[in-house]
Amino acid sequence: MLKAMLQTMVSAEGTVQQGRLRPQQEGDKKNILDRIGYLCLYLILILAAAFQIFPLVWLFFFSLKSNHEVFHLPPLALPTNPRWENYVKVWNVGKIDVYFMNSVIVTVSATVATLILGSLVTYAITRMRWRGSSFVLGLFMVAMMIPVHSTLIPLFSMYNQAGLIDRHLSLIISYIAFNMPVTIMILLGFYYALPREIEEAAVIDGCSVNRMFFRIILPMTTSVLMTTAIINMIYNWNEFIFVNTFISTNELKTLTVGVQNFIGQYMTDWGAIGATLMISVLPVLVAYLFLSDRIVEGIAAGSIKG
Repeated sequence: MLKAMLQTMVSAEGTVQQGRLRPQQEGDKKNILDRIGYLCLYLILILAAAFQIFPLVWLFFFSLKSNHEVFHLPPLALPTNPRWENYVKVWNVGKIDVYFMNSVIVTVSATVATLILGSLVTYAITRMRWRGSSFVLGLFMVAMMIPVHSTLIPLFSMYNQAGLIDRHLSLIISYIAFNMPVTIMILLGFYYALPREIEEAAVIDGCSVNRMFFRIILPMTTSVLMTTAIINMIYNWNEFIFVNTFISTNELKTLTVGVQNFIGQYMTDWGAIGATLMISVLPVLVAYLFLSDRIVEGIAAGSIKG
């Protein structure tokens, strides 16, 4: 009988140990599956990053080739004799420095004006009570559906009568008009989420509406403004149709149109074109690298309402 009791106790202890081991084994299996999942996720992200970076790397090597290497070497081949003089040629001889400064002037002016006007409109629509605010917001949203190409002839006629053809102001006005709806749409969610107690406290302290907007509200929207700034900057920097339509003087053209100078009737300097495109990509790429954290923060903040 004593032997039977000992066997029962041993079997019971074994059952308890097995019961303790099962959760541990299940946890180990779960950790292994999690590691495999993270590994697959990282592999997918690495492949996606390589897919995104590859065109920039290819363009860089393309900009260092001669016409003979472009047509007689495989597309992915490295340049046998890197032609750094392509960059010197486009900067000095091709007037890329002039086009670059024109792009900077137009892009910065249009982006800053769009952010200020878009913030003012969004503040008026979301934080003030007045009749017609919903209707005005609807007009801006409807403007997003207007194709750019359908406005070229009316805008050209209007600018021609106003004496704005062949001036940077025509580009700046056009960029502001077409970027305002997107800017307002991004800012809306962030402005709706701002607590009204801040404004009420500012009003009690005797703060005016203008001062409250520029000293309190606008600094609070820095993160979402960075997001809209990058979106506006990319559009303004890469825009081609308006520049090609409204600007005819060579000294007023931007980079997107200036690259055509290297396309001739009988010969095209492909290495110089690659160098020009590489120069045009760098400012946007550098700006995004420095502001990437603010962009993610702004997108997350602008997606929350209430």
